[in-house]
Amino acid sequence: MTVAFGLYLPQLRMDFSTIVERVRAAEQAGFASIWLMDHLAAPASPASDTFEGWTTAAALAPLTETIRLGHLVLCDPLRHPAVLAKMAATLDVISGGRLELGLGWGSVEAELHAYGVTTEPALARAARLAETLDVLDLMFSGEAFDYAGDHVQLVGAIGRPVPLQERIPIHIGGGGRQLTMPLVRERADWWNCPSYAIDRFEELRPLAGRARVSVQHPIGLAPTAASRREVVETAERRFGGWGGLVAGTAAEVAAALSREAESGVELFICQFSDFAQPETLQHFATEVMPAVSAAR
Repeated sequence: MTVAFGLYLPQLRMDFSTIVERVRAAEQAGFASIWLMDHLAAPASPASDTFEGWTTAAALAPLTETIRLGHLVLCDPLRHPAVLAKMAATLDVISGGRLELGLGWGSVEAELHAYGVTTEPALARAARLAETLDVLDLMFSGEAFDYAGDHVQLVGAIGRPVPLQERIPIHIGGGGRQLTMPLVRERADWWNCPSYAIDRFEELRPLAGRARVSVQHPIGLAPTAASRREVVETAERRFGGWGGLVAGTAAEVAAALSREAESGVELFICQFSDFAQPETLQHFATEVMPAVSAAR
């Protein structure tokens, strides 16, 4: 199997024209996918302007041609499952079948409480995500159905249009052994290992079952050996506490990612320390992607 690369581009601290510029640069460079965040306020910067995730993805769809569109991850409690299914099918159709559906049960409790979304405990939110996955399958079938869950009830519901893709890929992100990994094993097409769980990757991978594997990494990519120190220091200042930071020259970044590719990782989702400047994306595509693909 081949290795693919995605760009994680949280839609904050930049205007929409800049977001479009970075996404188009990623598409032109050969990135397979673009990934947005799903927060009402950015956890690390709540006072920053933050574009809503679904609206941003829908706006990007007609401005791009090949790059796939997703979120890491959508917060399940923010949307009724039937509404989520309707939004997903619509975006899949208008994008020409380019949706990747990333889901999580909502782990930022402070945000959920601040906006009056839910006060349910983590166990209940994880159980609700399982029911959301049921409803998505039923809505995507295009046939009328009833559903009686503990958290969601529908009577005579129908989802039209159906997605353009035969199956929209489901990505479940996280590293929780008790709540997240069972959902990954039973329901996901992809397990997304976030940067904070990279140090437990070998422990968690068997719990993902047959799901394909993607990993998230903050990346500090130095354009030259002379700039290495400055780039690494900046990356460590911005992302050092996140876990999973990969920083250095193209050869060093490629070597680190190649080791993971050899262990079975099929998709690398990268967040760049310079906020994905077009020249950095092109440098990554030219110097890092081929080396990692060869290792796979």
